[in-house]
Formats: sequence, C-alpha cells, structure tokens
Amino acid sequence: MPVVVVESPAKAKTINTYLGKDYTVLASYGHVRDLPPKDGSVLPDEGFEMLWEVASDSKKHVKAIADALKDDNELILATDPDREGEAISWHLQEALTKRKSIKKDTKVSRVVFNAITKTAVTEAMQNPREVDQPLVEAYLARRALDYLVGFNLSPVLWRKLPGSRSAGRVQSVCLRIIVEREMEIEVFKPQEYWTVKAVLETPRGQTFEARLTSFAGKKLDKFSLGNSTDAEMAVQAITSRDLSILSVEAKPGTRNPSPPFMTSTLQQEASRKFGFGARQTMSTAQRLYEAGLITYMRTDGIDMAPEAVHAARDAIKDRYGAEYVPGSPRMYKNKAKNAQEAHECIRPTDMTRSADEIKVSEPDQRKLYDLIWKRTLASQMEAARFERTTAIIGSDDAQVEMRASGQVVLFDGFMKVYMEGRDDEVVDDDDKRLPSIQQGEPAKKESITPEQHFTQPPPRYTEATLVKRMEELGIGRPSTYASIVTTIQDRGYVIKEKNRLIPEDKGRLVTVFLSNYFRKYVGYDFTAELENQLDEVSAGNAQYKDVLNRFWRDFKAAIDETAELRITEVLEKINEVLEPHLFPDQGDGKPPRQCPNCEIGRLSMRTARAGGAFIGCSNYPECRYTRPFGPPGMEDPSAIPPEGKLLGSDADDEIRIFKGRFGPYVQRGEVTEENKKPPRQSIPKEWAPEELTLEQGVQLLALPRLIGEHPEDGVAVWANIGRYGPYLKHADSTSNRGGTNANLEGLDEVWTVGMNRAVQLLAEKVASRGARGVAATPLKELGEHPDGGGAVNIMKGKYGPYVKWEKVNATIPETTEPEDVTMDLAVQLLEERLAKTGKKKPAAKKTAAKKPAAKKPAAKKKAPAKKKPAAKTETK
Repeated sequence: MPVVVVESPAKAKTINTYLGKDYTVLASYGHVRDLPPKDGSVLPDEGFEMLWEVASDSKKHVKAIADALKDDNELILATDPDREGEAISWHLQEALTKRKSIKKDTKVSRVVFNAITKTAVTEAMQNPREVDQPLVEAYLARRALDYLVGFNLSPVLWRKLPGSRSAGRVQSVCLRIIVEREMEIEVFKPQEYWTVKAVLETPRGQTFEARLTSFAGKKLDKFSLGNSTDAEMAVQAITSRDLSILSVEAKPGTRNPSPPFMTSTLQQEASRKFGFGARQTMSTAQRLYEAGLITYMRTDGIDMAPEAVHAARDAIKDRYGAEYVPGSPRMYKNKAKNAQEAHECIRPTDMTRSADEIKVSEPDQRKLYDLIWKRTLASQMEAARFERTTAIIGSDDAQVEMRASGQVVLFDGFMKVYMEGRDDEVVDDDDKRLPSIQQGEPAKKESITPEQHFTQPPPRYTEATLVKRMEELGIGRPSTYASIVTTIQDRGYVIKEKNRLIPEDKGRLVTVFLSNYFRKYVGYDFTAELENQLDEVSAGNAQYKDVLNRFWRDFKAAIDETAELRITEVLEKINEVLEPHLFPDQGDGKPPRQCPNCEIGRLSMRTARAGGAFIGCSNYPECRYTRPFGPPGMEDPSAIPPEGKLLGSDADDEIRIFKGRFGPYVQRGEVTEENKKPPRQSIPKEWAPEELTLEQGVQLLALPRLIGEHPEDGVAVWANIGRYGPYLKHADSTSNRGGTNANLEGLDEVWTVGMNRAVQLLAEKVASRGARGVAATPLKELGEHPDGGGAVNIMKGKYGPYVKWEKVNATIPETTEPEDVTMDLAVQLLEERLAKTGKKKPAAKKTAAKKPAAKKPAAKKKAPAKKKPAAKTETK
C-alpha cells in the first residue's frame, strides 16, 4: 500500500476514510527537522550550509513512516499546500533518504489539496508532482535569515541593553510600528473645536437634525469655531433668523460586498467581531479545515474556484431568492504578489450548510465558520441600493447655512447576510434617515446645541489593525502574522489591554536601540523589499543564496560595528532620543534632567537585570533617588523600586522587598562583605508584593517553621513555602536530606498546622506512593468511551482542565471551557494525544461470567505476628 503522509493525525484519520484500505496514511506532526537552537547551525562561510536535526519528538514519527515504506516502496507527500507544507515534505524526503528508507527505485510524489473533502483528495491523488524546489528554497532563505538575525542580534541586545530578551527579523519591525504609534500618542496635543447642531421641524411636524456648515458668508472648516465664544455667536445668529429649505437633492447609490476572506482579513474580522487574537483565529480555522468544513486557511488569495462560485449562487437563490443573485458572477482580482503562494480564498467546502447545520461542538469554531460562510455568500450577492438625500437649510440673508443628510435603503442586497466590521466606529450622518422635506418650505427651530470637541490622538493598534498595517507595508506574509503578533507579546515587549496593544518599557528600549544602531534592518522599506526578494525566489526568478549573501555582508558589518559600544554610551544615546518623553520641561526654570532630590546629580535611564529599566540619579550612592521608567508623575507609591521598598525595621535590621529574576522576595538586612547572602524568602503568589506589610515580611523571613519532632522517628517536621506552594518537609530518619514532602492545602496552614495534622498528611503522602490513593472528583462526567475501555471524564489538573480516559490524559485547549467539552471533542483530543505519544488505546472491558474459584489447599498456621507500635499503626 502506498504510504501517504499528512501533517496532523486528525487529518490523517479523515483522509484515510476517503482513500480506503489501499493506502497507509500517517502523520508527520508538523515539521520533523529544524535548526538546533545554538550558534553554528547556519554557516555563512560555507555557502550558508544549514545543519538540520530531527527533533526528539519527531524521531518516532519518522521511524513509523520508514517502517511503513518497508512494506510498500511508494511515498506520497500530502502536507499543506503552502511554503511551510512544501518544506515539511522536503524535510521528510531528505530525512528518509538519509536513513536509506527512500531508495533509488522508491517512487516519491507530492500532492496538494485545498480542502479535505473526498472530491478534493481524490482529484489531488490523480495529479501528483514533484516537490516544488523554488518554494523550498524560499523557505530555506527565510529560515536562514531569521536564524542569522536572531543568533547575532540577540547577543548584542543582551550585552548592550541588560534586561532585553531577543530580537527577530520581522518581529522587531512589527514592534517598531507599535512603539512609534505610542510615541505619537504621547506627544499629541489635543486641539479644541466646536460644532453647532439644530433640531428642525417640517410643516408636517416631523423633526430632523442639521449641522451648521456656513456662517457669516464663510464656509466652516473643522477648526473655524475654535472656542465657546465663537460657538455662542453662531448659536445667536441661527436663533435670530428664520430658516427655510433652500434645496433638496436625492441621489441613488450602491454598495458592493467585500471579497471573500484571505488569512489577513479573516484575522482582522475575527478580532473586530469576536475579540479573537490572531493565534486563536488560526488555531480555530485549522480545526475547521481538518474537519473538512473550510478550505485551506493560510492564503493571500481572494479568488474562488468556478464550481464554488456557482454553488454559492445556487445557495443564495435557494435561501434568499433570485433577486439577490447578480446577473453574472462576481470576480475578485488576486492581490497576491506571488502566484505560487496564492491559493483559493477561505470559504466553506459546502455552501449549502450554515453554522446551524454542521457538526461542531466548540463555540469558537461555530462562530468562525458562521463568519466565513456569511462572508463567502455575501461576496457573490447583489449590491445594496440606497437613495441618499441632502438638504440645505439657510437664512434669506445667507449668513447661516446648515446641512442635513440621510439615506434610505431601497434594496438590502448582500447586507441581508453580512456587514463588514469597522476598526474604529465613526458616526456617519449619511446613515441617518430624513423625513419628507420639500424645497422652499420653512424649517422651524426646536433646539440649537453647541458641542465642544477635542481632537483625538491616533488609536493604539489592535491585533486586527496591526495585521492590516503590516499588510499595507508589505511586512511578513499571511502565514506569519499570527506568530509575529504572538511572539512580541510572549517576550514581554507588548501587552494587550482591552484588545489594544501597548508597548512595555523593554519593547520601547529595544526599538530605540535597534532604530539607532540597526536602523536599516528595522526599516519598513528594507523589510518589505526583502520580502519581495524572497517572493522572487519562490517564483523561481532568483537564487536564494544570492539573497542571503547580500543580506549577510551588510548585516555582519553592522554587528561588528557595535562590538566596541559601551553600555553607558548606549544608555546615553537612548536618554537623548527619549529625552522629550522621559525628561519633559516642567516649566519651573530648572534643567529637565536635574535630580529633584539632591539637585546635584543628573537623571538618566538605567537598567537592572531583574527589574528592567528605571530612572536614577548620577550622584549614586550618595543620592538614591529613583523613579519608574517613563515621564515624571507616573510614579506608583506602591511600586517596588530597584533599590528595594523599605517595609520598616525588625531587631535593628531593615526589611525590604526586591524584584528578583524569579519573582519578588523579602530580605532582612543589606548585602555586605561579611554577609553576602542575607536571609531571603520568596513572596507567595497569593500576596500582592505592593501591599506587603512589615509584619508579613517578618513572618515570611521566619520560615521554615519548625513544627516539632515526628512521634515515630524523632526527626524534625517543618512547614515552608516552596516553588509549588506551601508544603511540609519530614527528613529521612537516617539522614537530614531527602525524606518526604507533602503539600498543604492553604497558605495559612504554614503558620497554623500542628503535629497531628502534619503526621496525617505525611502518612497519606507515603501511602500514595504505593497506591493510587483517593480518586479525584471529575469536573464533568461524559460517560463510557464509544470504543469501550472505561469512562471519559473532565478533570481539574495542575496546569488546567484535561480529558481523562483510563491512563490517557489530553489537555483541553485554553479557548474551550471544560463545561463545553462534548464526547466527540473529548474523543478527538484523546486520539491526538495517543497518536502523539505512540501509546496503544486502552483495551475494551469485557464482561464475562465469573468462573468458580478453584479450591486452595489449606494454609499452614503461622506464628502470631508481633505487635507494632501504636503510632505506626495509625500512620498506615
């Protein structure tokens, strides 16, 4: 049987049902090889040779494919239809050739399908091809570039900017976009302006709203009425004059639907409508694709297959009527820069099935499918038709002129199904509806209202608007947007609050450093041009090593130039660049960077490995003034400064809180030559460090607490707080090392637990080592597994809820609530876990009639056992 390799076990299972018993379908579980995460995996001086390594988790999957090839000498590579999928196929072919599983007579072919349906898979099998080498070379170039930037630029950051983590080729440019927007917001100065609106009444008693557009014979612009005096004069002018309708103009208008989704627009719309992050959107879409419900979700194409267009038109006619179907199909031009990487749009595989008609248990999947289905149908529907009406109202002396506008929907067209979301809602007067207004008739004034406004700074980016901006600049590609946006958040460079992306201190510092010392490589034009060069490689129009050579020559020179930079030089440069932000003029005549404490030292930015950036005085240690990184006035009195927050004194020792590499801790006394390691204790997660009191600090520093000697062996029992929370420690009876640890239920027990309770918990811990102990209570019972073998339950775990079936545990995705898990989803998660670990399914339990027990020979009488000490009997 030919061996077919796909990427995921879920996909393998579905495709196996389509191909039947004549094929062996296996999963590669994504990439099987990668560059080892160490310096020297890409060798520029040796023709950019790349040293690949099969990941430890992937070895068993490669072996399974190699073993299958022993029975049939044909390999069909059916990984995803994009650059990454092509690279996985190439890696598999290379790895299998290296281990001699692919021989000279082995038939190797590559097939691609845009949807996991029987028709698509069957058709793909009839059209095999070879691995697309230009597409592979584009992947190799990107992987080499990202590696060379990461492993050469990140160490520069570590040495020159302590506290920074790493830098990436595209991530750093993405971070720059967010930081520059934040700096725009900080320097923004709002400008006041006023508008005047009036509620007018027609002779028929209907009211409408009009806005002042001309005053004293002059047309008003946004800032013409700059203060309340100007606005009041305009109000008086309207009040003192009779108004009439000068003109009424009605114009027909149309609105066409948006094109179907590609990767970037799907991420944007899912963010607007559901608040999904880019990663969440792609993970959910992946499941829909693997279930055969939508086409491939990583694409920059918006065109649709002809048969899909006709299917959409038929579905529209059946559901909404023939009037909603345009005379001819709508054709959308593909904007992809590289045709080889441009696939069909993201659409349902069956246009007749709405979200209510598919078998999907997860709410996120149902929401996203509904969005894709509606957008796809809407893209092939008739345009919406409007009548836009504009009325001009004015006085006889032309001193006052007002405008009222609105529209009437004559035919809703595609709007019956779908309306695209907006990133920042804008009130449009044209969306209002006007009553019947006739030219020449009077307009009675009901109310006149002046309104004060202030210009607003540009909004912070959401994930949706950031992806849109990256797409506009030509930075990154559809398959990379989710990982880029996720990476800068994971590195702590950006946080997301109320769906808006805000740069952290570390992110701002990295951007300023790179913009000054590696400006070319965080430039928008340079990054976009490099993407274009990589697209040329994938199209077969350029050699990937030529692209690497050109990049590396200049980049290596830029890296070498920073070797002699001193940290103080770098920090002073950052001080200079960020001076308007960090040290604004206070208007008191004093130098902005003069220390407000000693008035001698000069303020500057400093860095601490654990605490990050802060502002400190150059007169240290005589002056210990510090404040948080950022403009003055941002100080939080409860924050922990770099030199520690003083709680008070105890037994003549200062008790302070510090920020450490592994979290906040409390310390007794100072570090001195004689006392290099003063007493310290981590602050438990349950206590807010900023709210810690002196009493609590002293309480923590008194740990570990001696409870007493164990009644059985006389060895000490202690209560303490460790990495995983509060616990008991009972050292081994022959040694003070090792022994038994037992968790305490609550933090308060560290100071209250007595010996009886401690002995009980330690005994239960010892007993649990030899037995399973008391079974945990399930969060939700799903019932017997469809294949038998025992019950399936939802359990509460240390790292989150999980599905449990006998000895198989499968983690529940973060986006899914435990109560929403159904048996179908649980079985899918369990199968994926089994496939990943290589374990066999638990055997189905058989209920057989019990055989009568065989008679045993009478046992010989034993001597009576010696009595054990009472305390030990209780322990058991």
